[in-house]
Amino acid sequence: MKQMNPIRLGLPKGRMQPEIVALLEGAGLRLRHGGREYRPSIGLDDFEVKLLKPQNIVEMLHAGSRDLGFAGADWVAELNADLVELLDTGFNPVTLVAAAPATLVDLNQPLIVASEYVRIADGWMKRRGLGDKFVRSYGATEVFPPEDADCIIDIAASGATLRANGLVVVDELMQSSTKLYANRQALEDPLKRSSIEGFVLLIKSVLDARNRVMLEMNVESGLLETLTTMLPCMREPTVSPLHHSAGYAVKVAVRRSEVPLLIPRIKAAGGTDIVITELAQIVA
Repeated sequence: MKQMNPIRLGLPKGRMQPEIVALLEGAGLRLRHGGREYRPSIGLDDFEVKLLKPQNIVEMLHAGSRDLGFAGADWVAELNADLVELLDTGFNPVTLVAAAPATLVDLNQPLIVASEYVRIADGWMKRRGLGDKFVRSYGATEVFPPEDADCIIDIAASGATLRANGLVVVDELMQSSTKLYANRQALEDPLKRSSIEGFVLLIKSVLDARNRVMLEMNVESGLLETLTTMLPCMREPTVSPLHHSAGYAVKVAVRRSEVPLLIPRIKAAGGTDIVITELAQIVA
């Protein structure tokens, strides 16, 4: 049998790490360091794991030294990496913005723009076509204006940091979140592709479960069709007869956001003994 090289997985260090670790653990993949801080195992024999900065994960995926990795879409765009997006975790949602002091009245003039995002900033300045100058920042970009720059390009989540530094958004460049990416060549290897698809299935099962709950209820026989017709579900409701032919037990996995509207409707349709249960994983 042909032996497969291990899947080289990059996991992010820093602010992305806690949510990714919790996601893996939800799928039964617990990080074990074994004295090697940057090279943990996740319980999959065909996976080789390394903890890296998100920017390095993007670079290594693009170069082919990593097969699979979690990173922000902003850095994939900044580094112009040719990667395959496998899924969006939705974690760390941010907007890449151009921001300037509220006191800067005239934006239609050459500006000094500070940013860590060299390529993205260059594209924005070229689109403006006003002869802007660029200053490279290495973190804490928001402190540059007004003395050292007129404008910055940086990520914003709530906008609190911008407001605290007297900055207002003057343009939105892109939305970003933590996504799972793959190297294109890795997906062309049938054995690697199979393992990668299995990994994606595990991760997606946790993300799907976080958006749904299990609704269980009882209903009289004569009201079963009316009740099941109004229930949203992934395919069909699971229906089981109650003891002594006292009716039916009905189970459906529904979106968490639908629950407040569903409960009154279920009661009105004859549903009783309603139970709502958290889900760990869903594999459709």
